[in-house]
Amino acid sequence: MRSIDALGRALGGVVACLLLAACAGVSVERKTETSGTFTSYGFAMTLLSTDFPKGALQMARENASDIGLANMNVEKSVVFPYLGVFDILLDIIGFRYARISGTWGYSGR
Repeated sequence: MRSIDALGRALGGVVACLLLAACAGVSVERKTETSGTFTSYGFAMTLLSTDFPKGALQMARENASDIGLANMNVEKSVVFPYLGVFDILLDIIGFRYARISGTWGYSGR
């Protein structure tokens, strides 16, 4: 009976992690009538080198693209955690947060 309870809790934890992994969002701020700035983020879970639902940076870029603004220019891209050569440790199991920001439109300059 105890092993069934432990299995249920473990399975519930995995399901909760997968549901949390599907977080993404975007915000747009207008500076002039035809230009402004944007920020987009994505949060993903990695399990055995597979990203769920997809890579965090890919989600952030797709969200920015989906808003359909003209002349988008990504100026800053951040992925956390980033361990350099030791990033392979996060490919076993881990969570990644990515954020991109930049400008869009025509400022008239």
